[in-house]
Amino acid sequence: MRLARPLALFAAAALLCACQRGAPPAAGPAPGGEAEGADARRIEADVRFLADDLLEGREAGTRGYDLAAAYVAQRYRALGLAPAGDDGSYFQRVPLLRGTREAQGNRLAVVRGGRRTELRWREQFLPAVNFDAAQAQVEAPAVFVGQGVHAPELGHDDFAGIDVRGKIAVLFNGAPKRFDDDRRAFHSSYREKLAALSERGAVGAVFVAGPEDEKRSPWARGAANWDKPAMRLRAGDGRGIDTFPRLRVVASVAHAAAEALFAGSGRRAAELFRALDQGRLRGFDLPGTLALSARTKIEPAESRNVVARLPGADPALAGEHVVFTAHLDHVGIGAPVNGDAIYNGALDNALGVAVMLEAAHRLAQAPRAPKRSILFVALTAEEKGLLGAEWFARHPAVPRGALVANVNMDMPVLLTPTRDAVPIGVEHSSLQAVLHRAARDVGVELSPDPFPEEAVFVRSDQYPFIRAGVPAVYLIGGVQGRDGDAKAALHGFLREHYHRPSDDADQPIQYADAARLARLNARIGELVADAPQRPAWNAGDFFGERFGKPAAAVPGGR
Repeated sequence: MRLARPLALFAAAALLCACQRGAPPAAGPAPGGEAEGADARRIEADVRFLADDLLEGREAGTRGYDLAAAYVAQRYRALGLAPAGDDGSYFQRVPLLRGTREAQGNRLAVVRGGRRTELRWREQFLPAVNFDAAQAQVEAPAVFVGQGVHAPELGHDDFAGIDVRGKIAVLFNGAPKRFDDDRRAFHSSYREKLAALSERGAVGAVFVAGPEDEKRSPWARGAANWDKPAMRLRAGDGRGIDTFPRLRVVASVAHAAAEALFAGSGRRAAELFRALDQGRLRGFDLPGTLALSARTKIEPAESRNVVARLPGADPALAGEHVVFTAHLDHVGIGAPVNGDAIYNGALDNALGVAVMLEAAHRLAQAPRAPKRSILFVALTAEEKGLLGAEWFARHPAVPRGALVANVNMDMPVLLTPTRDAVPIGVEHSSLQAVLHRAARDVGVELSPDPFPEEAVFVRSDQYPFIRAGVPAVYLIGGVQGRDGDAKAALHGFLREHYHRPSDDADQPIQYADAARLARLNARIGELVADAPQRPAWNAGDFFGERFGKPAAAVPGGR
């Protein structure tokens, strides 16, 4: 349902005022089927507002997102949290570039042996949004570079013996399966791959989807939303940040069209994917050239993080901050599915924001203030590439050395009753001991990451904090069902509802489990805030070695 604009604004104002007075009790048991306390009802009230059609999917840079941000700011105000954004407000400005693919002028052609094979736009290929040039084209020799991974410390280098200068690199997604989870996650990053290609002088790149990519995220589903805008952070000179302009055109090719890129090379795509699975993949020059072109509409945009502060009580430690995060944005309005075009994002991530707000409620109402200060940040543009978190990590509301730990909440899939929670990335730092104590105190079990191969530790908002040297943990819902198969429910959500309009508040969300997760979050915050020492990376940890750095003592106060 879409409300007319005047009625929508009136409804939003009424709901914001209602929020400040406190959420009304639920009319009965929540969808999970059990009567719940005030904490669960507060979480449900937040989810039902943030995931309402009124907010039109909360896409960063839109009116719907701004309504969500205003709601969260008023929730902070009602809790008595201090503003910690720009100019004494709850809002931190995040400058952005918005790029949208044009429908014309996109091309990918394979030129070999006097023949020119044109791939079909949308059906077989899509160019990436280009933030550096509205019109871009390149034709150059092509070279296959495996997965584009340079990891000599692990005895692996896809660029060994290959010259990519002035060429278009063709590559697969992911990283070698023999890598440990941490290094596979790091080297699977799209950003790291583009950086490696740019540093070596490539002028373009073509990512080829494999069978696992197609199974995880069908090409047709993504192609249906080809006109959704992408975003990058915007520098003071108006240019995009981390856009890799040396790569003039970057494109993706559907798995079904992969063979066209290797025709005439003596190798078939299916053979190369088998070699990848067997750990025998090697790069080689491709015959002929590739011709790529793309057209993009580029325009400045802006969104906001929503930031509040709970001051610490210890003069010696109050200048240090634990930062709680949850992304507020979702993907907005897109291709209709069963007649519904609003991608509400109830689990992803209205529920995560609601859990953070309930943790803030518990900490703000505690009889004793924490020793360290605590920041609560509802982040923008996670769905556009962790941009709100990246901006905050680079431009925090406090001195950069004052951030001691990040506790992130993203997409807790709570669709059947569980008895556990899953802390992603906790093994990298001394936060592991904190999590175990907090879980004992709250009475919840902790389970390991059920899908380490998905590399989610680098795919949510904790990662920019990790890159800034801040130890972090990312909490998701449980996988041990009390009276149902929680893993099956998670798989079902990812297959049927993730980034689709059906991720709405009509799902059987277990608000009692969400309240328990909020208690766990709050207890983690208390323990970190009151500990004599700030969290530290474990000796020899991959992320700690790569990004961690000692932080100087921060004087008390802000």
